[in-house]
Amino acid sequence: MDAGFALWAGLIAFVLISLAVDMLLFEKRDEVATMRRSVVFSIVWIAAAILFGLGLIVAGESDAGTEFLTGYVLERSLSLDNVFVFAIIFGAMAVPTVVRSTVLLWGIIGALILRTIFIVAGAALVESFHWVLYVFGAILLFTGIRMAITDDSEPDPEKLPGVNLVRRFTPVTEGYRGDKLFVREGGHRMATPLLVVVVAVATADVIFAVDSIPAIFGITTDTFIVFAANAFALLGLRALYRLLDGAQEQFHYLKYGLAFLLVFIGVKMLIEDLWHIPIGLSLGVIVLTLVVSVVVSLRKPPEDGHGGDGGSGVVAPGPPEPRIPVAG
Repeated sequence: MDAGFALWAGLIAFVLISLAVDMLLFEKRDEVATMRRSVVFSIVWIAAAILFGLGLIVAGESDAGTEFLTGYVLERSLSLDNVFVFAIIFGAMAVPTVVRSTVLLWGIIGALILRTIFIVAGAALVESFHWVLYVFGAILLFTGIRMAITDDSEPDPEKLPGVNLVRRFTPVTEGYRGDKLFVREGGHRMATPLLVVVVAVATADVIFAVDSIPAIFGITTDTFIVFAANAFALLGLRALYRLLDGAQEQFHYLKYGLAFLLVFIGVKMLIEDLWHIPIGLSLGVIVLTLVVSVVVSLRKPPEDGHGGDGGSGVVAPGPPEPRIPVAG
């Protein structure tokens, strides 16, 4: 698809306006969004993505529209895993509920910037070196298999490289200071634990991007479509978090569905020169896999019989205020 300056400018403007709307209307300061509002906002952002895809199709770009919808469903699906990991980070670092949405907002902005860099770099590599697609395919194949066969061990936020970097270069207060990232105390400018959490979320998203960006290149190498699918998938992530917070145990088979999707896209990329899997078939496989994963999860409870938090740590409240060592 030959996306000109006007189309790029319109998409970027829409994303920025959408972020502003989400920031101003979804949750106000010191407020936790209700379930009803979370459902409404989730529907709005999903509807916006569908309308965008249909708009491309109506405008005569049927291939681009189908590729966008397929890429969006794939990226939105992979973002479910992001949400569960974010919930684990919030629980492990005892992030106050009223500021979690602020962290997610900063995380979304950071993810858009970082993923844009990844997309531009990935597109340049693919355009210059076709064999890079085979590398991406191998990465997805390996990641999918590893996801399916490894245990659900919880990530340790303290071991994320970005967290250690923050504490190495700036002192950190021992408790949260509302929604502030920096404060001045004792004549010194100090970071708050909230900055550490924001960096942890951003670092986690970078790790996820290593899978999700190559995955969408298995759908299309059109930079505009890749960026649009990622941007729309990130919009409404705060509402999605409110809906799914604590639901990791209920969707215990989703992990295997996502693993299968990574393997499927990886194989698709590896055999692309031998057989091009139609984009419509890819979309059908992605949607069917998600539906089956969710339905089986709801109909068949975990074998260990755990319910609720199930020991997952997702909803573990943790201590009221974490004691974080002061650097320096």
